Amino acid sequence: MMDEVLTLQNELLACLLRPDLGGSIQSLIYRAVPVLRTPPAIIHGVRDMGSFPLVPFSNRVARAQLQWQGTDHPLIKMGTDEEHAIHGVAWQRPWTVLEASDDLVMMCYEHQADSAWPFAFDVSQTFKLSGDTLSMTLSITNQAPSLAPVGLGWHPYFAKREQAHLAFTATARWEMSPSKLPTHQTPSTGLNQTVGSLDVDHCFDGWSGVVDLVDERLHTRIESNMPRLVVYTQPAKDCIAIEPVSHVNNAVNAAAAHDALRALGIELLDSGATYSRYMTIQIKDAR
Repeated sequence: MMDEVLTLQNELLACLLRPDLGGSIQSLIYRAVPVLRTPPAIIHGVRDMGSFPLVPFSNRVARAQLQWQGTDHPLIKMGTDEEHAIHGVAWQRPWTVLEASDDLVMMCYEHQADSAWPFAFDVSQTFKLSGDTLSMTLSITNQAPSLAPVGLGWHPYFAKREQAHLAFTATARWEMSPSKLPTHQTPSTGLNQTVGSLDVDHCFDGWSGVVDLVDERLHTRIESNMPRLVVYTQPAKDCIAIEPVSHVNNAVNAAAAHDALRALGIELLDSGATYSRYMTIQIKDAR
């Protein structure tokens, strides 16, 4: 299959989209300056993209085993070297373009219950350029005949330049085990520091919904109505993942009671019900 690249463009921004590669963003450019990491010359798959959607869960499901209403559902691992299922299924499937213009793209993916996820769903996403801002939405509808757990998120990798500084507020963060699963929650006010020496891989609770990433070239502001934020980078990496998400890592397996699941951010959708979230990325010249 030939590469399917769609381009959104205005006087400030250019956004290349890949419906064929998980409905992902290949690149986002502001006045010739990369906002997201630059993909390699030869693209091998979705993990080379600048951003991809997280549907119907974000981060990891422990040991690729979903426990739901007394039944164990083995999940496939999407060909990764992880011991866990990771980032849902929609990022590994091609999406269908519904509408495309210079400043707006709408696309969808229809999932039939399978070994990757045992509940049928439809999901759509939109991408819209308006001045200095890229706006995105994700909307998922439960097409299973019964109640189903749902989570959403985005996984953008932002370019990390020498003077990059990250700032956001939160109320807590989840500590991680060596197997990359959350263990317990600790108080946290968020982060407000330079990025070059930052070594972090955590989910933050009580996120205010705003992140500022400022470097010598750009001031990038990420906003979302997601209640949580996953941040991942290491000093050796040339990018930083700043991921608005709906739920805690492995939340679907962390609690049995419905109220406890909701407290961790899992949406419990009745058949035919829909859950939607948005994210915006605004870029300005650094001052």
